[in-house]
Amino acid sequence: MNREIFRIAIPNIISSITVPLMGIFSTAIAGHCGDSAATIGALAIGVSIFNFIYWNCSFIRMGTSGITAQAFGAKDFVTTTAMLVRAVGISAVLGVLVLLLQYPLGELSLWMMNGGQMVSDYFYARIWAVPAGIMLFGLNGWFTGMQNAVIPMCTSIFINILHVLLSLWFVFGFDMGIVGIAYASVVAQWSGMILSVVLLVLVFRKKLCHVDMAQILDIKALKEFFKVNGDIIIRTFCIVAVYTFFTAASACMESDIVLAVNTMLLQLFTLFSYMNDGFAYAAEALTGRFVGAKDVDSLRLCIRRCVVWALGTAVVCIVIYVGWWQDIIGMFVGDKSQLEPILAVAAEYICWVIAIPLAAALPFLMDGIMVGATLTRILRNSMLLSTVAYFVIYYTLHPFIGNDALWLAFTAYMALRGVAQYFMSGRLEAVYTKSLR
Repeated sequence: MNREIFRIAIPNIISSITVPLMGIFSTAIAGHCGDSAATIGALAIGVSIFNFIYWNCSFIRMGTSGITAQAFGAKDFVTTTAMLVRAVGISAVLGVLVLLLQYPLGELSLWMMNGGQMVSDYFYARIWAVPAGIMLFGLNGWFTGMQNAVIPMCTSIFINILHVLLSLWFVFGFDMGIVGIAYASVVAQWSGMILSVVLLVLVFRKKLCHVDMAQILDIKALKEFFKVNGDIIIRTFCIVAVYTFFTAASACMESDIVLAVNTMLLQLFTLFSYMNDGFAYAAEALTGRFVGAKDVDSLRLCIRRCVVWALGTAVVCIVIYVGWWQDIIGMFVGDKSQLEPILAVAAEYICWVIAIPLAAALPFLMDGIMVGATLTRILRNSMLLSTVAYFVIYYTLHPFIGNDALWLAFTAYMALRGVAQYFMSGRLEAVYTKSLR
């Protein structure tokens, strides 16, 4: 079972960790452009806007993986092929829709996030990467369901290395500022999408069955697909609201330094979350597979082992943060005259980043289990509850403890997600029961 878990988890950890690493490199590049704090803050706002767009479309990945994994476990390759076509088709439609609505989306986002001209330039450059990014959600969800984590890993590494290299070239070679980082994302995302399609054909051509439009548009299958995705959309919207509000609230703090510090500390947390997501993806793929195969014993063993590895990852991250947080933050700041005041502010809040991995390790894992078992109503309801708690805690305590209230609310939101899912699923009995049907 450990081999099965690591067969999926390790490639996902490698591919997932490249995402926050790309964010760290992008933040470091931005920090070496002009006023470090102002440029990092502008990039943070721009990235948050795209996180809002991408995360609201990420239901494609999660909705595709659970259903595909269960069909894979049942060896139903007609259904897996139909799911591939549905996922890519819906992704393409969403991508085109975002391009068509880019102006109202951009202006509304800039107004809500208090973004200036620098953020506007970044947004209207990077928006052309969105269709490729959304289609990659559909493809990667299908690969996860098919128990293949290597293709998403190869694609992610390729995209992020290309993004970093092009960012350096565009920013420093052509003096394009953070707009260069945006255009680097456009080229990298489309190149990665093309690579993903090529690898799909090479690896899975023997498992792709002929499907006609009647099978793709089957009412029962579409009803299940949109039911699962409807719950995940609500769940994802809550996540986006929390993260976007975090950046927006940081931008309203007393100085640019607090916004920059919150951005950098959130990058540290994001680094942990993507490492932990490797085991969440393993739990997602294997839960779906064992539910589809009606193998409850393997399912129980899989969940127990994933819990151990998720907690172990949290401990490793805490040790890294305690020992080297100052060195990591120092990499973000190009203007060394600003380093001392940034570190002084960061020292006030670093305890939250150290505490969050333990609070978030099992909630991330529970997300994967619920997606794999397609118990998305539990996923939705637990997220609604924890999101309400997040805003209540923040608005209640912010007048008294300021920025600490934002971090306390974020930590409580993470912990409550896992606790709620555990009890809403009858201490996971709902998951085990589904594998017996």
